[in-house]
Amino acid sequence: MYFVKAPLWLRWIYRSLLWKIPVTEKVIYLTFDDGPHPLATPFVLGQLRQYQAKASFFCIGKNVLEQPEIYDQIIKEGHRVGNHTQNHLNGWKVPEQFYLDNIEKASGYIHTNLFRPPYGRIKLSAIAKIKSLLQSKLTGKEAGLTAKIVMWDVLSGDFDLRISAEKCFENVINNSRKGSIIVFHDSSKAWDRMHKTLPKVLDYYSRKGFLFEAIP
Repeated sequence: MYFVKAPLWLRWIYRSLLWKIPVTEKVIYLTFDDGPHPLATPFVLGQLRQYQAKASFFCIGKNVLEQPEIYDQIIKEGHRVGNHTQNHLNGWKVPEQFYLDNIEKASGYIHTNLFRPPYGRIKLSAIAKIKSLLQSKLTGKEAGLTAKIVMWDVLSGDFDLRISAEKCFENVINNSRKGSIIVFHDSSKAWDRMHKTLPKVLDYYSRKGFLFEAIP
């Protein structure tokens, strides 16, 4: 079970995390989890390029090691990257220190102040520790950034094998507003739905005058 629209009670429990970005302008924040992927990520980058759109990619460490050129391309094209653990761990099912160590391993080559927990599952007791860990890894011009744990306002549902691409599209357009953080996945599992839905979402909101930006 999952919530397409993040419910208020969940946002209240995890109120120190970033769920939506307060804006007055027509801006939407597209995010992509689980890459880099040899097919899905180049497709996403191509679509974003067509609409002069920027996005945020929450990358799995082991996939960065397998696809370093694609990871570098994400950054080169002006998108943000975030840490999504080294091995896509469920934060509710593994010991907290093991989880932190996994995040730290990924931070060795994903240099960012942003983190998103796989499956959105994170222990309350781990939040401050993760932020402190991310903060400690920032160097150079990034050293002044504030560590953020990024959740979402809307799930496209592209990972759900039971639904159609059309349903994914409806999930997004029926629930997204100014400042919404929307989740897609650049992964094998999501490919059938994501590659049909993303172009329609970009076109739909572009026609309505929206801009697509990376997490600031």
